[in-house]
Amino acid sequence: MSHPRRRTVALLLSIALSPLAAASAHAADAYPTKPIRLVVPFPAGGTTDILARAVSAELSKLPGWNVVVDNKPGAGGNIGSDIVAKSAPDGYTLLMGTVGTHGINQSLYGKLPYDPIKDFAPITEVASVPNVLEVNPAFAQQNKINTVNDLIAYARANPGKLNMASSGNGTSIHLAGELFKTQTKTYMVHFPYRGSGPALTDMTGGTMQVMFDNLPSSMALIKAGKLKALAVTSAKPSPALPGVPTVAAAANLPNYEASSWFGLLAPAGTSPEIIHRIQQEVAKSLSTPAVRDRMMAQGADPVGNTPDQFAALIRAEHIKWAKVVKDSGAKVD
Repeated sequence: MSHPRRRTVALLLSIALSPLAAASAHAADAYPTKPIRLVVPFPAGGTTDILARAVSAELSKLPGWNVVVDNKPGAGGNIGSDIVAKSAPDGYTLLMGTVGTHGINQSLYGKLPYDPIKDFAPITEVASVPNVLEVNPAFAQQNKINTVNDLIAYARANPGKLNMASSGNGTSIHLAGELFKTQTKTYMVHFPYRGSGPALTDMTGGTMQVMFDNLPSSMALIKAGKLKALAVTSAKPSPALPGVPTVAAAANLPNYEASSWFGLLAPAGTSPEIIHRIQQEVAKSLSTPAVRDRMMAQGADPVGNTPDQFAALIRAEHIKWAKVVKDSGAKVD
């Protein structure tokens, strides 16, 4: 093809595509024109729900924005995630995804009804969160469990007698426990719940003795003395729990680390302009001192990164957790 002809074709293409680009930009400018549904794939009361409601409240302060949280729990977050994956890519159905739904579940469940990478457009990571190794305080007092090593010694002396609660199969709470069991050579019976809320009810009631919960959902119970925090699962101690060590340091397990993250995703095919608009507004709200201070007091670290950065995190987490699932022998209970 000659150069003049190439230039003519390029010019015609630009003329043809410019109305589409303008329409797409206009759609983002006009967005939103109706309520936005934010699907939380876990019940109310857990960290996914807490963070989703914080984001929803901030976005709903914007003129014309009305973000409605819709809890769709079940199957370790797979039910709610699948609903969003199969929704119209118009920016009006979003997901508060987690390390479980988008980092762990594909390795643990084998076959999912959705593809965590191909079926979603990442928007932004909302927060990273340490998990906290906690025990029922009455059980701890009765058995003189004050440290992680005390718990390990009890578990080794009483294999299968400890009930370990989680917020569901495939959650970071579940995998943090499996990783702990593998590295400490202990056996605790795993009881998956439909979210942290119901699991915490049985933790405080004494039916369950141990849990590796996301810190924000347990913070109030720890402060009230209804749960006893032994350690955090992150690489560094949490400023929200002064004096509480990491599992790695407390039990001399240098390779132990199992943090959580939470982020917004849209169905694949959603306009990049709308993705950018949502990311900008969320990042802006996460950077305000009031929101940052509130989240950090609960043990969450606000992020607000770009869609590309969030997509890179999701890809890296797939590789990391596939190895943990394989090495720990974790199964769907």
